[in-house]
Amino acid sequence: MNPQVFREYDIRGVADRDLDDDFVCDLGRAFATYLRARADKDALTVAIGRDPRLTSPRLRAAFTRGITELGVDVIDIGVVPTPILYFSAFHFATDGAVMITGSHNPPADNGFKLLREKTSLFGDDVRALRDIILSRSFAAAPEAAGTITERDAVTPYLSHATSKLRLGDRRFKVVVDAGNGAGGPAGVALYRALGFEVIDLYCEMDGAFPNHHPDPTVPANIADLRQRVLDEGAALGIAFDGDADRLGAIDNHGRTLWGDQIMILLGRAILDDCPGASFIGEVKCSQALYDELEKAGGHPIMWKVGHSLIKAKMKESGALLGGEMSGHIFFANRYLGFDDAIYAGARLLEILSHTEKTLGDLYDTLPVMVNTPEIRIDCPDDIKFAVVSRVTDRLRARSDVQSVVDVDGVRARVAGGWGLVRASNTQPALVVRCEADSETRLAEILASIQGEVAAARTEVAP
Repeated sequence: MNPQVFREYDIRGVADRDLDDDFVCDLGRAFATYLRARADKDALTVAIGRDPRLTSPRLRAAFTRGITELGVDVIDIGVVPTPILYFSAFHFATDGAVMITGSHNPPADNGFKLLREKTSLFGDDVRALRDIILSRSFAAAPEAAGTITERDAVTPYLSHATSKLRLGDRRFKVVVDAGNGAGGPAGVALYRALGFEVIDLYCEMDGAFPNHHPDPTVPANIADLRQRVLDEGAALGIAFDGDADRLGAIDNHGRTLWGDQIMILLGRAILDDCPGASFIGEVKCSQALYDELEKAGGHPIMWKVGHSLIKAKMKESGALLGGEMSGHIFFANRYLGFDDAIYAGARLLEILSHTEKTLGDLYDTLPVMVNTPEIRIDCPDDIKFAVVSRVTDRLRARSDVQSVVDVDGVRARVAGGWGLVRASNTQPALVVRCEADSETRLAEILASIQGEVAAARTEVAP
């Protein structure tokens, strides 16, 4: 077993190297053991979905074999996007749920997102599964194995999503690019059912991803979408990642809206109905997100990166919307609180259906900021958190630093912008991101932050 597959939010690796049948079967047994230790009943049911990757059927078979050996019944909902798997935990009232997906990772990768009842496992709970496997402390197998039942979750999902939308009178043309991932069929079906003219681009599921990689945060991956929006004169373009829990958008002029920009527009709309609402963003999001939602009367809260952590903070704070720069967007307002790019895209369509303004008009109301992408700096796992701690101390001691947020790494605000350093939860690396009000100031902040990282790295591991 490769222990590195157990990440902060999920279990993930190269499928044919790290996720062999014996390991995956043990993972099914471990998940059954984990659920049984926390349940007050004998009969347990788990929903299982999978994305269209070529290795997903094998992983589904091995995991299902392990979990049913320990008497857990399985509801198999087939090839679906992750949001429909999350929905199935509510709709079928299951004791757990498992999504087999490599998300936006390369085609050879795959993995598992797991829920106990309706709550995503992360941190210590993921590590608990690892420990069960390492110690071989599986629950005893009952006399009768669990059953497997195939159920349709797509139809009730579409019905539920439709019931939560409040559309205006305007309809228009939208291009949807699913990158041949899991979200295409359901996304296209929902938007067409709502009355929009949908042009589908790479919406046929194909686990080899023959057209482009399904990650809308990379500009090259949405180049075809941008061109199709312009060629068709569409009102906007919507992009999903491989399992449709992350959203990207293109306005009618071909400009990209990133996750935190989409959040501003969605947040403003929520505040029209729910004045004073709370929102959760993460430390990589633009300062504009926090400033604009506060200006609109909201209460924005900066929190840690990670879909599981955002969902937990939303429950704790009562926030109506949460989101990440990467395009994970979580609605508790008129929805169930999980990240769903298909539904988030529909809420964007809802906003535009009530106005004659274009998405480009709304884009022009957003503050203009310049920022770096996520810059990853190699740093061994055994020292990366110590390096971030030392960077935090160094930044706190600087006279030009106006404020420091340390909920996830360190984000230091300075005149004209901010810089972030955090340890990656998935790689032996540090993540740096900076934002400023000009290219010149951005270069200055980035150079300063990189200097602090280099100095801290020397001090921690001379």
